[in-house]
Amino acid sequence: MSAAQAQLKRKYTMDEYIELLKNSEERFEYFDGEVFSMAVGKPSHSIIAANVSGELRSLLKGRYCQTASEGLAVKTELEPPFRMPDVTIICGEMQTEDFKGITMVLNPLLICEVLSPSTKDYDREGKFLVYQAIESFKEYLLVERDRPHVTRYVRQPDNQWLRADVIGLESSIKLESLGVTLPLSEIYRMIQFPALGEEAAS
Repeated sequence: MSAAQAQLKRKYTMDEYIELLKNSEERFEYFDGEVFSMAVGKPSHSIIAANVSGELRSLLKGRYCQTASEGLAVKTELEPPFRMPDVTIICGEMQTEDFKGITMVLNPLLICEVLSPSTKDYDREGKFLVYQAIESFKEYLLVERDRPHVTRYVRQPDNQWLRADVIGLESSIKLESLGVTLPLSEIYRMIQFPALGEEAAS
């Protein structure tokens, strides 16, 4: 563990967390006094997030939708104050709220997280539960980093979530909340996957 990582293990006040966030180029998330680094570790993480963001921006051209990647704070009332998804789509007028100088978005429609070994369990379970409490949130994408595999959850009228797994570069995933189809070949454009049996690093 590095000195920086060890320092993050101490308890933070909310004001200390906000100050850390404002004075660092790195992303951090806060939960119950603990601060977690969202450093992606591998270039493939950022490339995939940029691919998703760029392709969705192209597919939604001409529509009143905005695409944001990394860095955007989404308010999470269930576990305050906010989370910072890899990709966020907002359609219609963006609703925001200020929190200690940080602008939080209130009405995400679709959220995408690129999975890494250190955060995948939290993204699949804990963070997903937190996002579900956002009324506008309708669709969730979990993108594997080391193989062509995307998991999609869509909110149903009874507030249950329907899961679908799409695998393989020849496949596409239909995003019901946006009415567009996203090819996996575009999500993973320029990505070279690890050799079979090679363990991915965090």
